[in-house]
This record gives sequence, structure tokens and C-alpha cells, in this order.
Amino acid sequence: MELDSEQSTARAWFESLRDQICAEFESIEREAGSDARFDYIAWDRTDPSGEPGGGGVRGVMKGRIFEKVGVNVSTVGGSFEGDFAKSIHGAGEDPRFFATGISLVAHMANPHVPAVHMNTRFLVTTKRWFGGGADLNPPLPRAEDTEDFHATLKAACDAHDPAHYPRFKQWADDYFYIPHRQVHRGVGGIFYDHLEGDFAANFAFTQDVGRAFLDTYPRIVRRRMGDGFTDADIKTQRAWRGRYAEFNLVHDRGTLFGLKTGGNIDAILMSLPPVATWD
Repeated sequence: MELDSEQSTARAWFESLRDQICAEFESIEREAGSDARFDYIAWDRTDPSGEPGGGGVRGVMKGRIFEKVGVNVSTVGGSFEGDFAKSIHGAGEDPRFFATGISLVAHMANPHVPAVHMNTRFLVTTKRWFGGGADLNPPLPRAEDTEDFHATLKAACDAHDPAHYPRFKQWADDYFYIPHRQVHRGVGGIFYDHLEGDFAANFAFTQDVGRAFLDTYPRIVRRRMGDGFTDADIKTQRAWRGRYAEFNLVHDRGTLFGLKTGGNIDAILMSLPPVATWD
């Protein structure tokens, strides 16, 4: 699969960000006296046409602090099948597509350490755009952590456009919502899509979203990973994880995109928590 300069540039950044994040998470495990490391498994995709359709690398670590964390990168291309093309920006008349990105979900052993989701991506159809974001998902919310997370993302947004943060925060609040439960999935963050036009400017913003995540989330983990917790806290965490799983399986567009485009099943479903309960 041949890539043009913009596609290659975006892919290289997402893979570099993966390396930086995984190194930082492994460092946190070492600080906790654990030798946990990421296990990487490469996968290839075949397009429905029978032609090679790219692939990716699934990275998973199970440690003392990170009960289960997945950091995936993928670069895929080909053609959307059937009516699914009509649901994708710019693919209604021409189903050919390219997508490259990073996707991360961390479920933590200590219920006082928030779970987190982050992804950024670059897609090409007859349009070219960036999308993504990050949102914090604490079973036991702490105002300090929520404020830290949002302030860091806001600073990244404000450096590019002061209208970004309020717009993308509201987009996250609207998107990360479980309508059948009438609850939000967590304490929010930012979410954006269809950011098209000036590649350099939009790419720079997407990079800063990744850097902001790398700045704030490890700081929050280190702040909370030594906190004591009770059996009741674990019960709360596992019930909350059930809600998280419901959102990802019923409402998450990224899950649907991965399944509809023939992605690696284990990589797509790495977002599911290791243990959850439904009472």
C-alpha cells in the first residue's frame, strides 16, 4: 500500500507517539516495582477486494498499576463495503479510503486511578481530515484530577484556536454519553472530527493533543497509584466498567469502524475491561 507524503507523515507521528506513551507507562510500572512490559503483536489486513489492505500493531500490557492497557497503531486502506460508505465523511460517492491512527485504553488496578481513552487519526476519502480526542473515566472521581486533565487539554487547544476547547469539550460531553443509562461515560475531555483544510495546522493540533495526554495522564496516575482502597471501591469500579463496556459495544463509532473495515478483532476489543460486573 503506497502512501503519499501526508499519509506517511501522519503514520510516523502516531507510531512515535505510541512509542513515547508505552515507554512512559512501562516506567510507571518500574516505579511500582513491576517488570511488566508491552507485548506487541503485528497484524495484516486483506481488503474485501482481495488486495493487501495494510495492518497494524496491537500493544497490550498487564501490570501492577495498569491492570490492562492497550496501545494500538494501524494504517489501513481499501474500499468500504455497501451502505457503510455513505456513513463516512466523503465516501458516499467513492468508497475508497485510507486511515492511520493510534488508539489507547487503560484500565487500572487501583480504583482511585482513572481509566482513560485516547485516540487520534488521519482519514482520507474524497476528503482529508483529522479526528480524535481524550477522555478521563474515573470510577471514583477526584476534582483535582478532572481539573488537571481538562486544563492541560484546554491549553493545547488554546494554543491553536480559543474556540477549540469549548466546542470539543461539548462534543465529548455529547458523544461519551450512554443514553439507555442516562449517564456520561466519565468526566469528559475533548472530542473532534472532520478537521480538514490546512494539513499542517490540523496535524500540529493533533500532535499537541497527543502531547497533552502524555503530559497529564501519567501525572494523574502517579498521584493516585499509591492510594489505599477497599472492597467497596473495587465493587464500584467493576460496576462502572460494565457501563464502559456497554458504551464501547453499543455506541462507539471507532468500534464499528474497526469491525466494518476488517480490522483485527483483538485490537478492536482491547478497550473492554478485564473484569466487570452487572448487578
